[in-house]
Amino acid sequence: MSRRLLGAALAAVLATGLTGCGSGDSSTASDNTLEIWIRQPPDSDSAKTAQKLADAFTKASGVQTKVVAIFDDFETKLNQQAAQKQLPDIVINDTAQLGAMQSQGWLQEVDKAGLAGGDQLSELAWKAATGSDGKVYAAPFSGQSFALIVRKDWREKVKLDPPETWEDLTALAKAFTEQDPDGNGSADTAGFVIPAGTKRGYASWYASSLIYANGGDFLKANGPGKYVATANDPKTVEAVKYLQDQFCTNKTVNPGAVSNDTTVTHEVFEKGQGGIYLVGPYVLARFVDSIGTDKIEVLPVPKGPSGGPGTLGEGENVYLMAGTSMQDAQKKFAEFAISPEGQRIGMNKDANGAIVRLPVNTQVDMAAERQDPRWKVFQESYANAVYAPPVPNWAPIRQDSADSINAVWADCGADVKTVMDELNAKLTQELQSQNAS
Repeated sequence: MSRRLLGAALAAVLATGLTGCGSGDSSTASDNTLEIWIRQPPDSDSAKTAQKLADAFTKASGVQTKVVAIFDDFETKLNQQAAQKQLPDIVINDTAQLGAMQSQGWLQEVDKAGLAGGDQLSELAWKAATGSDGKVYAAPFSGQSFALIVRKDWREKVKLDPPETWEDLTALAKAFTEQDPDGNGSADTAGFVIPAGTKRGYASWYASSLIYANGGDFLKANGPGKYVATANDPKTVEAVKYLQDQFCTNKTVNPGAVSNDTTVTHEVFEKGQGGIYLVGPYVLARFVDSIGTDKIEVLPVPKGPSGGPGTLGEGENVYLMAGTSMQDAQKKFAEFAISPEGQRIGMNKDANGAIVRLPVNTQVDMAAERQDPRWKVFQESYANAVYAPPVPNWAPIRQDSADSINAVWADCGADVKTVMDELNAKLTQELQSQNAS
């Protein structure tokens, strides 16, 4: 049995007998305490915002809570809790994790019509809470699209307008690389800063926004719960080739990018080593503080030559975990989290530490909560955001894609079409192994 299939089989075994494995059987929480896990670094500003949300819920409902913030190996630790029959009651986690968590039997189905305030949420957000079987397995909590955070002071120095096409974007990146935009007399700046490493699939994660902006995709729906691989579609290949040209022909990407994750790339941008960062809104407040509000701007991702517009859509859901003795409290927390009050707390205004990046409750006026108008670019881009499909396990698909895309960026002699053909075959095999082909 392959390692991947063995892991799936083990997960299925662990998922059986989950009754009573929530807070009612947890050694870390008492019977009347709702245990909430969130994928954030402990003691971070985001973890503190999550605690504010939990405290406000307790004040409103009387239900005691315990917030557990974990960043590293979050999914591994969830698996360990499942093995011990001690799943938390609530998990706030990425929308892309829905398929994997649902296929392991960890999630309760959510009655969309029976969730107070559910009718106020955007349909796009509900789509990201829906499994491949058409059933809803979470309450939407936060949305996210992607845009370009650009050094405005550099762009004005090189006398170029905001890019409206990919050709414009290349021209801006070349100017940032070649025209000494920071004025220090050294050739030490790049156009793009890119988290192009393979850890957690970052190369694929980054490339996906340009793939979607060009009308491409990794998979295409092919019936209920079924998909076909499209990694070698000409529009997808064109987007990956565009980025390979930035690494290899134009040489407009920060050195070492093929090994970097987002943690390093954030710092590269802050140190002024590059001027164009395609990223989500969660770092905007950080960059305002570290770089200066007058030095940065947010611009939409230009439409690709063969498609668009579109960027990666992400966010977080509130997952109601199976096996708990606190189903009523779970539902109350989900209803509070999606309410205008819960959304506002999670947004944290313009300060760092937002756990609601874009509100999914249509009754929340983001402009009234956040004074920084640059958030509007992300919100407008969200209308065309593309979420990862709810396959049983998205992680290996993103990882396989990242390995292939990283390879053509790291090896300038690699033929993009050939590598993407090989990736398409891998994804087809992966879909078959997940019974999603």
